[in-house]
Amino acid sequence: MKKINNTDLGINNLNEEVTLYGFISKKRDLGGVIFFDLRDRSGLIQVVVRPDNKAYDLLSCLKNESVVKVEGKVVERESKNLSMLTGEIEIDLNNLTVLSEASDIPFEITDETNALEDTRLKYRYLDIRRNPIKDRLITRHKILISIRNYLNNLDFIEVETPILCKSTPEGARDYLVPSRISNGKFYALPQSPQIFKQLLMIGGMEKYYQIARCFRDEDLRADRQPEFTQVDMEMSYINEEDIQTVVEGMLKKVFKDIKNLDINTPFLRMTYSEAMEKYGSDKPDMRFEMPLVKVTDIFNNSSFKTFMESNYINLMVVKDKASTISRKKIDEYTLFVKTYKAKGLAYVKVENNKLTGGISKFISEEEENKLKELLNYEDNDIIFFIADDKKIAQTSLGALRLKIANDYNMIPTDSYKFLWVTDFPVFEWSEEENRYLACHHPFTACKDEDIDKLLTDKENCCAKAYDIVLNGYEVGGGSIRIHRKDQQKKMFEALGFTEDEAKEKFGFFLEAFNYGTPPHGGLALGLERLVMILTDTTNIRDVIAFPKTANANCLMSEAPNSVSTKQLDELGISIKK
Repeated sequence: MKKINNTDLGINNLNEEVTLYGFISKKRDLGGVIFFDLRDRSGLIQVVVRPDNKAYDLLSCLKNESVVKVEGKVVERESKNLSMLTGEIEIDLNNLTVLSEASDIPFEITDETNALEDTRLKYRYLDIRRNPIKDRLITRHKILISIRNYLNNLDFIEVETPILCKSTPEGARDYLVPSRISNGKFYALPQSPQIFKQLLMIGGMEKYYQIARCFRDEDLRADRQPEFTQVDMEMSYINEEDIQTVVEGMLKKVFKDIKNLDINTPFLRMTYSEAMEKYGSDKPDMRFEMPLVKVTDIFNNSSFKTFMESNYINLMVVKDKASTISRKKIDEYTLFVKTYKAKGLAYVKVENNKLTGGISKFISEEEENKLKELLNYEDNDIIFFIADDKKIAQTSLGALRLKIANDYNMIPTDSYKFLWVTDFPVFEWSEEENRYLACHHPFTACKDEDIDKLLTDKENCCAKAYDIVLNGYEVGGGSIRIHRKDQQKKMFEALGFTEDEAKEKFGFFLEAFNYGTPPHGGLALGLERLVMILTDTTNIRDVIAFPKTANANCLMSEAPNSVSTKQLDELGISIKK
């Protein structure tokens, strides 16, 4: 058994005889003496091999990444390398045992690499040997230890819930698993443990958590994978503030344990409506300002056709960038906002305390005075306008806010800004389905004052729902749940389920409501997104041991793959051409 890590050794271990194991990372032949770096999970240590050593000739032809056992004496290095943890010492080799020879490797195992990501994913086990990936996986492990310790100390109980579940509507598309025993029927992989954790509250567990694997068959992006991990928790007899306080304490501990940073609590709170109006996003990055400003009233009598035809006018002041943002860049930004369905992008610049360029000729003196009073703009500021449908105006300008901040390095990279976004809508309109869907899920309680609106005024129902946002990422979300059967049935009705449909999909869950249900609520944190932020990467694949590509393929194992006709026949399945 391996008993010593490379970085356990230092100058205090001189003259000790040690046995080490690892990979040959790099070899150097310096005039008859061979040096090589031995790499294990902890780091590197230099080994020196002299010509009279019986391993000398063997080592000369041994390729990098071969696995070896090193037996030797700890000695002081003549030429120290203080950038290495073990840079004051080296191992004077007595005996070398080759445990496994390596072939030529497809890319170098170095911290910085120009290897294509597809190549690194195909040989992911080699990529994991690189410090950036290895260290992120270790940090992920440490974050989970911190979370578990915190929740255990608060008397939470860790409970595993099923992976093979019943397919239910709403939310993302399910991954389906055919049943051989119940031919023609399917399990669904859980998108979250939502129903089960609520049943645990009905079961009297009171405080539950789980490091839960979740699965969603949806289009991927840089911060999304088809399978992911949630830090899932649920509590009975609590309100929104109770849950938020618990989560803040947990994140405060994680940041102290991992980054040695003291995070200020309580976190900032902002309603969904305020976040959309001020930042054009339900997950605004609070590390920089540059808010959006609604100016519809100022332009009630505008002579500018676009303003005249729009019911919502938004603007954003970009400080001291008028001379920097070129016309070509403005054209690029115009195309950018159109991807968010905006009709166009207008602008003016501030020169000598006056509005110039762009649409300035359409802005009256009265309108300019009102803008000046409202915005207090200064020379060399540039102001962008979007006039459109309210949601389009908000989201497109909010996206532009973030793009400009990134383009001009306006976001501090060494700060962490938490935010609770609260009071989400209960429903959101789906153009695709031409109906209202649950904004979070069908088990979210609405505000007490809005219960009577569930069937009559869906657009203006607010939920007891909250998301936690960190540096522009939604890292978690939750809600107070419905705990009364009559209100749950009313929610299903509001979502368009008939009584029979609700019973078919959720009958077992509704049945449980007959036997006493404590008030309860919870939250799920996206582990990968939290690890991403704490390890300074924007690619979720960097914090997962064996991730999928954007097409949900595993280049290493070649999943998904075709299966035999015999397997399909056992399941009663045929492939539609």
